Amino acid sequence: MLFKRPTHDHLYSALVAKDASFDGFTYVCVTSTRIFCRFSCTARKPKQENCRFEDTIAACLEGGFRPCKRCRPLLSYGAQEPVAKALLEQLEADPFRRWSERDIVRLGHDPSTVRRVFKRRFGMSFLEIARLRRASIGADTLMSGDSVIDAQLDAGYESGSGFRAAINQLFGAPPAKLKDASLLKADWLETPIGPMLAVVDDHALHLLEFADRPALPNELNRLKTKNRAGIALGSNPVTEQIAKELDGYFKDATTPFKTRLANHGTAFEREVWYALRLIPPGETHSYSQVAATLNRGSAVRAVARANGANQIAIVIPCHRVIGADGTLTGYGGGLWRKQWLLKHERRQSKIDHLFE
Repeated sequence: MLFKRPTHDHLYSALVAKDASFDGFTYVCVTSTRIFCRFSCTARKPKQENCRFEDTIAACLEGGFRPCKRCRPLLSYGAQEPVAKALLEQLEADPFRRWSERDIVRLGHDPSTVRRVFKRRFGMSFLEIARLRRASIGADTLMSGDSVIDAQLDAGYESGSGFRAAINQLFGAPPAKLKDASLLKADWLETPIGPMLAVVDDHALHLLEFADRPALPNELNRLKTKNRAGIALGSNPVTEQIAKELDGYFKDATTPFKTRLANHGTAFEREVWYALRLIPPGETHSYSQVAATLNRGSAVRAVARANGANQIAIVIPCHRVIGADGTLTGYGGGLWRKQWLLKHERRQSKIDHLFE
């Protein structure tokens, strides 16, 4: 096996804590109700003796358990819902459009369904994304040195107060101050295991995280504070490069990443992250092994903290670090994704070895 399965006690503790990192990695089957759920389900937790843990939905169904109607464990993480794809394509085709729920209804969609789909995948509603997209256009105009009124009109805002309020809320500064500020660009990148958010400047990648990561809003706030810059929706050649390299990685895990990375973190954290990038695809190291690589055998906990502080998933492969006993350890994108990535890399590594 690639790793050892957590004990029943460990899994039950994670279930009681509603640890979302186990969602998609393990499911709880409740023998008293014959229902199976995600770990993050909001329903009252069953007694430990009534819990049975399965790694796949197939095993739950084959065991005669029905999917919970509250947490809907049959929902696929990997496939993008058609409604989201259709609306995002329309948004890109006309980013100046002022969307409303009436527009959504006219297109044949249920507003509440659209809201749930986008909140689940992106942490914000479609209308919020559309407003952010329009405000980002105005911010770009301001950055080019044009007047506030020109930026307002470019963004499609009829009301000056509405434009100022939108800019202030999204970027933490009034429009006039954005003339002398810098902006980072954020864009959604689709992957086989869910959408990722890439944040870049004109030279480097600053952040690459899964969109449903609970800590993502705090990470974005820290990034804005550290860089003294707002974050606008948009892309540039750096975005295009990392998107292309990610696509290559998911086709062949041995594909190297060459996108330039922003120089964040302390000196020690950067040492750890460099060591992580030296772990070959298909292999895993423990925290103690990483510490030994750095000639800091006593810094195991510090290595673990640095691993958790990484904001550039996959490229800096913190998923390749597991427990000393072979078990999976925490992963911000969810343990199911960590499992998927390790298996993907292991398969690719074996394929390459056949041709050596």
